Amino acid sequence: MIDFGREVTSDLQIASRREWLVTNGIGGYASGTISGTLTRRYHGLLVAALLPPLGRTVLLSHLDETATYNNRSYPLFTNTWIGDHVDPHGYQHLERFHLEGTIPVWRYAVADALLEKRVWMQPGTNTTYIRYDLQRGMLPLTLGIKAFVNYRDSHTSTHAGDWQMHVEPVDRGLKVQAFPEAVPFYIRSDRADAVPQHTWYHSYLMAWEVDRGLDPLDDHLHAGDFSVTLQPGESVTVVASLDLEARLDGATAEQDRRRHEAALVAQSQIPNDAPLWVQRLALAADQFIVRRAVGDDPDGRSVIAGYHWFGDWGRDTMISLPGLTLVTGRHAEAARVLRTFARYVDQGMLPNRFPDQGETPEYNTVDATLWYFEAIRAYHAETNDDSLLRDLFPILRDIIEWHQRGTRYSIHVDQDDGLLYAGEPGVQLTWMDAKIGDWVVTPRIGKPIEINALWYNALRSMADFARRLGEPADAYDTLADRVRANFTRFWSTSAGYCHDVIDGPGGNDIALRPNQLFAVSLHHSPLPADQQRAVVAMCAQHLLTSYGLRSLAADDPAYKGQYGGSPFDRDSTYHQGTVWSWLIGPFVEAHLRVYGDPALARSFLLPFEHHLAAHGVGSVSEVFTGDAPFLPRAAIAQAWGVAELLRAWRLTSG
Repeated sequence: MIDFGREVTSDLQIASRREWLVTNGIGGYASGTISGTLTRRYHGLLVAALLPPLGRTVLLSHLDETATYNNRSYPLFTNTWIGDHVDPHGYQHLERFHLEGTIPVWRYAVADALLEKRVWMQPGTNTTYIRYDLQRGMLPLTLGIKAFVNYRDSHTSTHAGDWQMHVEPVDRGLKVQAFPEAVPFYIRSDRADAVPQHTWYHSYLMAWEVDRGLDPLDDHLHAGDFSVTLQPGESVTVVASLDLEARLDGATAEQDRRRHEAALVAQSQIPNDAPLWVQRLALAADQFIVRRAVGDDPDGRSVIAGYHWFGDWGRDTMISLPGLTLVTGRHAEAARVLRTFARYVDQGMLPNRFPDQGETPEYNTVDATLWYFEAIRAYHAETNDDSLLRDLFPILRDIIEWHQRGTRYSIHVDQDDGLLYAGEPGVQLTWMDAKIGDWVVTPRIGKPIEINALWYNALRSMADFARRLGEPADAYDTLADRVRANFTRFWSTSAGYCHDVIDGPGGNDIALRPNQLFAVSLHHSPLPADQQRAVVAMCAQHLLTSYGLRSLAADDPAYKGQYGGSPFDRDSTYHQGTVWSWLIGPFVEAHLRVYGDPALARSFLLPFEHHLAAHGVGSVSEVFTGDAPFLPRAAIAQAWGVAELLRAWRLTSG
């Protein structure tokens, strides 16, 4: 399905806007463009997680390959330099690009010779394999490879100055020590000869960083040369790793990777007759599930929110868990995720995110904790695992009590109506969390509708949990009954839909946003049937696009139809009309609830089939522009976008 010929590969602009991604299950990754030119500071062949699953550090930046065939040299690489100068134009020799599972494959044609290149990572280690196979040719082909390295946080760029790295030969390759305290890494080959070098190449231009208003220039060190002569049918593998003992047998390593992906597909609960693009999402889901060691448990699990720049976020993890793990048959990992986050509950709250360099988790979220209840409910409905429910029940009970008496950031139950209030000036607590300096773009202080829908759902779920375990349930039912009775305060008869926030500093907010969908889509809905239908209709008519829902109706004065530019420009439009892919899930679920037509509800998912070939190939983008043609933007692969597509597809399968 992901397969491009020269109509894409020979067009530098198109090929450079399509990006590939492979991951290792501990937070590290390799990623780049089809054309081979670097367009982001986040691109690299080995971006290692030095503090798994975070601490991502660019180590092996790229390889510049030159094929010599019949006494003629063919550069296969492409670089873009300051001034938007492209040299060389190696993409012109690229005949085909496709994915085999998640493995990207480039096919270069030089005269009658055909050279294929593959990139993958070994699960569980910071190790990347780059394999070259001479598929065809009448003569031998000599492959020369320049290895370029770095040692920087993936969020930054390098201006090398007089930086001297230590590069030395080791068995079958090179060792790179960026500075005395740095973690050493190795670039080795099964059969290519290696020669150390030390020359900085300056001023690579990264086009996406220009668009994003960030430093667009980067320097990389030419650390070594590899060379080998291949006969037709022969191959050579280059391995970049933190491990000197990483095996060099590319064929065996590739087989292991393929077995890993075959097992993922085999255990998935996606029907065999599902379209290939839906089955591919099971592989995309695997890219987000990572190991996070916690205390005495080295086998904890978490979820990377998105690539390239997100870590593991509590909110994203809980929203994503049903789609990433339950739909794909990964129940044991779902349980590990739920247990891992239970260790971090503090004052009745789940952390919003784990900082990149291992600092104390941040607890500035009101909804992550409430999504935790829904993730547990979905898990238990799928597995009937009373053991996990029994272990987590005391923690859940404590969370409810903290919300009743009040916790951080004025999060508390209003004793007048039983609804949940949250927020203080300068703090962003809901998923609409953009903040620029001290300016919270969408503060939503008061009683946001989705927070109270989640609160109601949590209380009803808690009552069900209690009954299942033989615990007292009446108090939770009583609290839920009161929330439902007072949820009518959100309804606006004149507008015909729900307020987004009530009881805020400025009164009630009638802005038409997608947050009210959760009052319909969650397992326990506090809205009557007629209001559910009205909410779905309004969201369909004013917010729905081909790739998700707008975060604000287009006729609102604050609406922004484009997304891009500087950090200020992006953050100020992030939730002011920008389309979010993950919202297609609750929309489809809500649509199915009120109309009862699975085929009709599923039809809203179909445009994503083509999207999987358009941005981060094989995955789902974070956001899209609010105005047509709804261009993909921001992260090339987003966990909750993939998860909600999987979950919605399964919901509409019956």
